[in-house]
Amino acid sequence: MDTISDQRAFGGRQLVLRHKAETTACDMTFSVFTPPQKGPRPAVMYLSGLTCSHANCTEKGGFQRIAADLGLIVICPDTSPRGEGVADDEGYDLGQGAGFYVDATEAPWAPHFQMESYITRELPELVRGAFDISAMGVFGHSMGGHGALTLAMRHPGLFGSVSAFAPIVSPLNCPWGEKAMTAYLGADRKAWEGHDACALVKARGFEGEILVDQGMADNFLAGELKTHLFQQACAEAGQAATIRMQAGYDHSYYFIASFMEDHLRHHAAALAG
Repeated sequence: MDTISDQRAFGGRQLVLRHKAETTACDMTFSVFTPPQKGPRPAVMYLSGLTCSHANCTEKGGFQRIAADLGLIVICPDTSPRGEGVADDEGYDLGQGAGFYVDATEAPWAPHFQMESYITRELPELVRGAFDISAMGVFGHSMGGHGALTLAMRHPGLFGSVSAFAPIVSPLNCPWGEKAMTAYLGADRKAWEGHDACALVKARGFEGEILVDQGMADNFLAGELKTHLFQQACAEAGQAATIRMQAGYDHSYYFIASFMEDHLRHHAAALAG
């Protein structure tokens, strides 16, 4: 790993790192906050949404103070492969900045867009080797909330806790999901079910409790996010879940920062066990 920056924050260190990733066949940049406590510490991986990179939550999420208090390592990966020779699209909701945390099978995306393997295999192995991590959780926002929910259920035992801010809960039933899943996985909608949180919670579920916060003033709630579908799916499956509809909050990082402490405490409590 190459160190891009290393800064003190609340007694810990906020690092930005870069490495050559085998899964995505390009350089990947991510951030790691390490708290001041010594010895093995739990870690939580934050997955960002469309158009974002590692920097959005690192700089605007407001997690460093409470992560330092709780002794949590916080890892913020990028949302997609990037660089010269990596496929892209003119739309903000496909291509670079919009990996959707799946392993693409279709051209021209398959050579680089292997984000599920990167998030669940290569990056965890890398950070476990570099930092003293005792357990790992996952959370995210919007497209990253989709990634957190689906990857936690698709890879049982990898993540000991999961939560989401304003997640895309059903790519099968929203324009963002339909565009991305068709491009990355092909036209067979049956293949998409394994990446749909509503379908997964019924088929597999998650061993612990799921925490979701959704702003009721979110412009994307009705058309893209459809939180009620996940509420219904959890109820039908008997999945332990706390789904909070927050009046007046939108889709921005002001919303995320407002409830970041609740999510970090959720993860710290689950990972302590």
